[in-house]
Amino acid sequence: MKWILLCALVFMSVADCVAATPAGYQHGIVVRMHMGDCVLAHHSFMSTFGPPQAPVEEACPEYTLISDKVVFIIVGKSSKEFVPLAEVIDFRFQKNELAVRVDDERKESRFVVKEMTLRSQWDLIQQHIEEEMKNAPRESEKGSVARRE
Repeated sequence: MKWILLCALVFMSVADCVAATPAGYQHGIVVRMHMGDCVLAHHSFMSTFGPPQAPVEEACPEYTLISDKVVFIIVGKSSKEFVPLAEVIDFRFQKNELAVRVDDERKESRFVVKEMTLRSQWDLIQQHIEEEMKNAPRESEKGSVARRE
């Protein structure tokens, strides 16, 4: 009987390890997205020191990814690189890029890191922006004050 309980315990712990996220991945939430230019994503050694090339007019997605300690601004390499907003995603660093895996997909999407900020600093900046928005007079209030005078 003890042997069966031991086997069941080992089986359950192995199942938990398999269900967990693969080693090396961090978790984060994408909170913002907008389309920007792909200049950063197409920047390479050859384009920097090689002959001039025609500018790429493609728009690439730019995401704000929040992890426990760091906030990343990442840019997709093409307009086809999309990540769902407000979902927990897994990511890891690989060769100066951020490899993102969404919903246990087999293939990772690669993004260029445009900017990194500590989470504590980003939170302070967001609080400051919110306070500025609350304290800023509205356009309708400015117009009504000007009309009274």
